[in-house]
Amino acid sequence: MPDTPSHGDRFARLTALLAKWQPLWRPMPFQHRRLPWAEAHPELAESLLALDDDACARLQADPFTASPLAEHLPVAELAALVELPELPAEGLGEELGLPARWAEHMGGRKWQQVAAFVPRMAALPEARLLEWCAGKGHLARTLSRHLDREVTGLEWQAALCRDGQALAERQGARVQLAQQDVLAADAAGWLAADTQVAALHACGDLHGRLIELAAARGSAVTLAPCCYHRTADAHYRPLSRRGRELVAEHGVSLTREDLAMAVQETVTAPRHVRRHRERANAWRLGFDALQREVRGLDAYLPVPSLAYGRMPVSFAGFCRWAAARKGLDLPAGIDWQAFEQQGRRRQAEVTRLELVRHLFRRPLEVWLVLDRQRRLEEAGFRVELGTFCARELTPRNLLLRASRG
Repeated sequence: MPDTPSHGDRFARLTALLAKWQPLWRPMPFQHRRLPWAEAHPELAESLLALDDDACARLQADPFTASPLAEHLPVAELAALVELPELPAEGLGEELGLPARWAEHMGGRKWQQVAAFVPRMAALPEARLLEWCAGKGHLARTLSRHLDREVTGLEWQAALCRDGQALAERQGARVQLAQQDVLAADAAGWLAADTQVAALHACGDLHGRLIELAAARGSAVTLAPCCYHRTADAHYRPLSRRGRELVAEHGVSLTREDLAMAVQETVTAPRHVRRHRERANAWRLGFDALQREVRGLDAYLPVPSLAYGRMPVSFAGFCRWAAARKGLDLPAGIDWQAFEQQGRRRQAEVTRLELVRHLFRRPLEVWLVLDRQRRLEEAGFRVELGTFCARELTPRNLLLRASRG
C-alpha cells in the first residue's frame, strides 16, 4: 500500500481490517465477565490488564502512539489509514472577519466549531445557501454575516425556529428559518442543482437523507456527519454500491450498537463530570454483579441511563432504582460495600479491555464517512474528504465537500 493510500484503497483495506478483527472489537467488555476473545488471545488480555492508570489514560486519549497493542493488532496500519488531511480554509478567526461578538448565544465550543467550519464551506458564488438541521441557525447566521448573503435554515422544531429567527433579526443576519422535517417527502423541494447545503453535525438518518437528496438533485454539500447510530435501521446498509460490495465480500454486518462505537470518543470533560461518570460506571458494574447473583443467571441485564444530576446519592439507592426498573426483587441483607467494591474492580478491568475497541473506533468512523464519500462520487460528484478542526475541539471533525462539475 502506498504511503498515502487513495480513498478507494483506504475504503477496501479498512473493510478488510474491520472484518478480520471484529471478534475483538465488537464485544463490549462491560457486558461480559470474561470476554469471548480472551481465551484465544490471552497475552493481549494480560498486557491490557497489566497497564497502570497513566498508561491506560494515555491510550484512551491516543490509541495509536506507542501502543502495547501493536504486538497483537495492526496499530501502525490503522493509524495510517485514518490519517486524513486538514481541508484548506480561506482564513481563520479575525483574519476571516469572524469577530468574537458573533459568538453571542452560542456556547464557546460550538462557536469554535462554527468558526472552523465556515472558512471551509467553499461557498459557490451563485448558489442558494441552505443549512440542514439548523437548530437556532447558529451556522446559518454566521454564514450569512460572513458572506453577506441570504441563508435559509431548515429545522423541524417550531420553538427553535422562532428563537433562531429572533436572533437573526436582532443581529441583522439575512436568515430565514423554515420549519421542516427533513425526513419528510416534501423536504426534497428545498434542494436543486443551484443549492449548496451546509450541515454541521447532522445525525444519522438526517445526514443520510441529505446525501440521498443531494445525489438526486445535484446540490452541492458541505457536511460534517455525526451519530451514525441514530437510524431507523437495526443493521447498517452501506449507502454506496462499493460499500455494499465490500461488506458482502468480507462478511461485515454492523448493528446500531456497533455504529455507536464510532462516536464514543469525547473531548476531555471537567474533572467533576469525569468523576461522576466514573462513579456511575462503577455502580452499574456493581449492580451487574448483584443482579447476576440474585437472578442466578450469569448474563448482562441492560439498565436505562440516568441524566447527569439524577443519580441516587448512594450505591444502594442506585441498585434499588435499577432493580425497580427491571422488575427485580432484591433480597434483604445485601452486602452493599462488597458489591460496590466489585464494581470498582470491574471498572478498572473494563477500562483497560475497552482499549481494543478504542483502537478501532476512528477506523470505523473513517470507514463510514468513506462510504458517504463513495455514494456521492457514484452520483457524479467531485468529493473532498478531510478534517475541519483539531480533534481536541471535537472528535467529530471529518468533513465532506461535494459538488458536481
